Amino acid sequence: MAKNNMSDFIDVHALIKTYLSKWYWFVISVILCVGIGFLYCRVHQRPMAIRAHVLIQQDDSNPMADLGGMGSLFGSKGYVEDEVFVIASHSLFSSVAKELGINRLHYVRDGFLKSHLAFPEYPVDVVAPGIADTLMSTIVFKIKVDENGLADIKAKVKRDVIADVEDVKLPAQVKTIYGDFTVLTTPDYVKGRELKTTVSFSGYGVAAEELDTEIRAFRGSKKSNVICLTFDTPNVEYGVAVLDKIIEKYNERGIVEKNLQGEKTEAFLRDRIQLLASDLNESESAIQQYKERNGIIDVNAEASYQTGKKGQTENALFNVEKEIELLKLTREFLADSLNYSDLIPTTVASGAVQGGINSYNALVFKRLELSQNAKQNSYAIRQLTKQMDLMRANLLTSSEKALENATVNLNKLMLEKNEITGKLSNIPTQEREYINMKRQQEIKQQIYLFLLQKQEENAMLLANAVPKGLIIDDAFSFSEPLGMSKKVILLIAFLLGILLPVTIIYVHRLLRSKFESKEEVQRHLSAPVLGEMCIDRSGRSLVVSPTDTSSATELFRLMRTNLQFMLGGEGDKVVLMTSTRSGEGKSFISLNLAATLSLLEGKRVLLVGMDIRNPQLANYLGINPPLGLTNYLSASNVTLDSIIQPMAGIKNCDVIVAGPIPPNPAELLASSKVDELFAKLRTMYDYIIVDSAPVGMVSDTFALDRISDATIYVTRINYSTFSDLRFVEEIYTDKRLKKLSVVVNGTSSKKGYGYGYAAKTSKK
Repeated sequence: MAKNNMSDFIDVHALIKTYLSKWYWFVISVILCVGIGFLYCRVHQRPMAIRAHVLIQQDDSNPMADLGGMGSLFGSKGYVEDEVFVIASHSLFSSVAKELGINRLHYVRDGFLKSHLAFPEYPVDVVAPGIADTLMSTIVFKIKVDENGLADIKAKVKRDVIADVEDVKLPAQVKTIYGDFTVLTTPDYVKGRELKTTVSFSGYGVAAEELDTEIRAFRGSKKSNVICLTFDTPNVEYGVAVLDKIIEKYNERGIVEKNLQGEKTEAFLRDRIQLLASDLNESESAIQQYKERNGIIDVNAEASYQTGKKGQTENALFNVEKEIELLKLTREFLADSLNYSDLIPTTVASGAVQGGINSYNALVFKRLELSQNAKQNSYAIRQLTKQMDLMRANLLTSSEKALENATVNLNKLMLEKNEITGKLSNIPTQEREYINMKRQQEIKQQIYLFLLQKQEENAMLLANAVPKGLIIDDAFSFSEPLGMSKKVILLIAFLLGILLPVTIIYVHRLLRSKFESKEEVQRHLSAPVLGEMCIDRSGRSLVVSPTDTSSATELFRLMRTNLQFMLGGEGDKVVLMTSTRSGEGKSFISLNLAATLSLLEGKRVLLVGMDIRNPQLANYLGINPPLGLTNYLSASNVTLDSIIQPMAGIKNCDVIVAGPIPPNPAELLASSKVDELFAKLRTMYDYIIVDSAPVGMVSDTFALDRISDATIYVTRINYSTFSDLRFVEEIYTDKRLKKLSVVVNGTSSKKGYGYGYAAKTSKK
């Protein structure tokens, strides 16, 4: 777990050393970046910020606004959000480009890689009447005029040359597939001076698209009615002219729209007033005819009159009916003979016979008085009785007659009442019809008066049309240009020149698959590092000698000391040398380590080449003995002494080369004869260095672990990979090889050793 954490550790010291070793990268990078920054500052002109502010006035004076939804028939009130789109519309930009002529942009060369936008004065112009209205491309005219006034003209659309004219006097005609263009000088042209200029000729629509990408229109804030216009351009006069012209064209469009709206409103009002005047006359005539037809002057007065008349008729009916009842009672009383001598009650007498009844009752009283003093058959009583009979008969006849008259009067009053009731029942219907007709007439009259008022208001608006946009700030420029200054750009370029190689080197270290230092090996492995070997450029296989004090020899001596400490016991003599693959310097380390051990006084050392699949030890030593290890192991008639060879130039050091490649190397190394051989060799030598096969390719080395006392695993900087180290860690953790330690080959010779060694790729 600790080694896993160490593998994620960033070695800052090693990283800094890597940066310092690549110092020339930084020099080149800084020069390139600063140079590019300088060219950028020369080519790129810092733009100036051009601004303008317009207050959008709400058109509340629209005479049709009071008509609610009908006002939308004649134009909107111009909300700010909509006006932002109007002021930045393609059609408005196109009209601005046409009026200012900015579909032709003139760039005059000032020197090496430097030019400026010439506006409003420029020395040369390109004209083509009518073409800009339909042209959908941009034609770039590159014009060179010499001191004699001869011009070379080249026209291009993107990368295609569409015209090329040389040595012509201006004005000159240039024929293209888009039409004929005329290149001519302006009053600002100076004769006798060389001129290099570029004219970008676009259609008005293309120029409008360019303005749309460069100019930004937006609302000042959510609650404000101010539109802000921004335009960033190096030429202040150009930017100010464009923004001012946009505002001017916007206001012109607003006035035209208002006038058009006013004219439409006037036509509408005139037609409606004429129509309403006719309708109003018809309504008034209809009311007049209705009153005449129904005999009505005033519906309310008529209703009051008929109601009073009905009350009078009902009172008369009541009196007649009462009189009829009284007459009936009087008649019944007179017709009854039992009542002959009785007084006729005056309370039930009708007014029509009241006088006769009173006279009759007077006779009755008189007769009663006489009957008290005279006999019933006296003359006076008989005369009174006769007179009473006559009067009673007259009263009865009068009652009958009065009853008939009262009945006739009753019928007449009933007819009159019914007539009045009928008239009263018709009054609500007449009133409703009259009110409806009156209401229609009043509505039309109100609308008529309202439209007359609006007609006058609209006439005043037409006479006093004002722009929709009130200019708060005409187009103006800030004092300082936008963007970074030249000093800042060069500083950033310098920092980028430093940062670029730093990033490249760091990313390379993150993405690399091969380690680059002994420290990285130590961080990734739990196994001890026995030593390291620096790069040697001499090309020799054997670099160790008794009198040599080179860095390589000293490193091998240090490796020898560490090996002696690792072996420890007296019986530990056999050291197995291996690696992951060929080319890591295993055989070179084996050869020189054996030579270094032999320099110890009284110590005998043997180097055994047991990489029998790809033997290279004999080639390194430059020897070609007739017999080798495979001959000894495969044949019984080969003696041990016949395969042992002394190492040239090194005392007390012998070597056994691998010999010819056998057909069965694995079986040969697993034979018991190998064990017998090493048992003999242990009695003959103090140290035995075994150059075995790479464990990453074959399993021969694991089979030889039985005869070894320790294992040295050779790795190589910038050759072995991190996956190789993980493989070594697995072998060490699983204890598949005894006392495994690691040698790092190919380290830098700049650690104070003078020079070093690097095994060639062909070496193991």
